[in-house]
Amino acid sequence: MKKTILFCLIFLPLIASAQEHQVGIRIGEPFSLSYKTFIQEKISVEGMVGRASPNSSQYYRRAFENNPPVSSAIYTNHTTGDAFSLNLRLAYHENISSEFNITEGALYAYGGGGGQFRSVRANYGWTTPSPSVPNVFRSERRRNVDFGVEGFIGSEYYLEELPISVFAEVGLFMEIVDRPGHIKLQGGIGARYLF
Repeated sequence: MKKTILFCLIFLPLIASAQEHQVGIRIGEPFSLSYKTFIQEKISVEGMVGRASPNSSQYYRRAFENNPPVSSAIYTNHTTGDAFSLNLRLAYHENISSEFNITEGALYAYGGGGGQFRSVRANYGWTTPSPSVPNVFRSERRRNVDFGVEGFIGSEYYLEELPISVFAEVGLFMEIVDRPGHIKLQGGIGARYLF
């Protein structure tokens, strides 16, 4: 609930001044609800709230080994869950309908950048070597929090008769906080309702 309230407070000033509003769903990485509005003719701002996917197994193993609960801890496994993501993005749009001879609707290419906050719970299983006691397995729960920047490109098609747009995009996310320089490929498809 707190995350939803924060999201609304961030975008309330934009909602009040914008001319065109779009709300929809994005399927991909991250899976999100999307709110997009144009602040100028070719410049849009978008906020997304959703579910981030976990990083690779090696990412979490390395995170455990770099910060073990005790110096003799040996990683055995991990599970992830309770993932969350929040994105704030700015994009430039250009109408490319004439390049593809599109006469109904409108096709736009866009590109931009923004910031992304990601949070995933990691449950680690580990043990310690002990000559007197057989392996005793232990567990520890941690929260992996990442913040970084993203760049993306995409294409969006506005239907002629319906207030709906469909889009596809691809981009890169680079962590600044937690593991600086770690890069993750992202992308998605989706649809938005215009009002």
